[in-house]
Amino acid sequence: MGQYVSPELQQWIREQTASGYKRTDLLKAMIDTGWRENVAAEAIDALLTPVKRRHHTAGSAASRLPERLKVPSLALDGSPLYLDAGDRQVAVLGVVKHPTIVILGDLLSHEECDAVIEAARPSMARSKVLDMDNAESKVDSARTSNGTYFERGQNEVLARIEARIARLVSWPVENGEGIQVLQYGPGAEYKPHYDYFDPREPGTATILKRGGGQRVATVVMYLSEPTRGGGTLFPDVGFEVGPKKGQGVFFTYDRPHPSSRSLHGGSPVVEGEKWIATKWLREGEFTRRPVD
Repeated sequence: MGQYVSPELQQWIREQTASGYKRTDLLKAMIDTGWRENVAAEAIDALLTPVKRRHHTAGSAASRLPERLKVPSLALDGSPLYLDAGDRQVAVLGVVKHPTIVILGDLLSHEECDAVIEAARPSMARSKVLDMDNAESKVDSARTSNGTYFERGQNEVLARIEARIARLVSWPVENGEGIQVLQYGPGAEYKPHYDYFDPREPGTATILKRGGGQRVATVVMYLSEPTRGGGTLFPDVGFEVGPKKGQGVFFTYDRPHPSSRSLHGGSPVVEGEKWIATKWLREGEFTRRPVD
């Protein structure tokens, strides 16, 4: 769906239905609180459709899964404590195998973190999300950070980090989008979402034609530390990564489909400020500026 339907929201849908509210009432209420109409409709229908029909639909959907894609990978055979990233040794701090989620220690030096933040400050603006109906970006309540985007290799520090990531995950530098930098103050968050481009959405064909094909992996790098909150949450596996300065989290999605279990989000910052840098990796050479 692209947005996480929490158990609390599921219960709310059931309770409102039992109280006599119609589907149209529920749909309007969810849209008013920031849900995309198609996602809200799918969430409501998934809960209210009779069980027998749901099972039939699920079986049909499973038979139409998108093809599995090749994804970047880390050299994790033998459970190494460190990985060679060319110009530094990167620590392996934690691994989830299904889906692939790896916490990386000392991915960036503190000096590099500070340099990226300072380079980003002059061009920071309210972050946007992708409107999959028309393949354009827009401001949305689901994402309340500020951000900016760098072209690939835009300065020496960014080029060094990009080369390090490419070596670490065995993926060509040219298959990576430029780095996006985000800043989250108290209360700011990014609600659970997928990074791939959903093949069911009308705007996906347009996005893929811009070059690079599907996104297949993400590297989130923590440039600063909030006092509390701000972790990267993976709801499908009940896992959260703390935003420790200099560390990163790498995860892949071999199908542009919820079965990849790559749903993730930025938990609200409770106290302090969080800065991150995000690097998306494509299946092919990326040559044009991405949408958010």
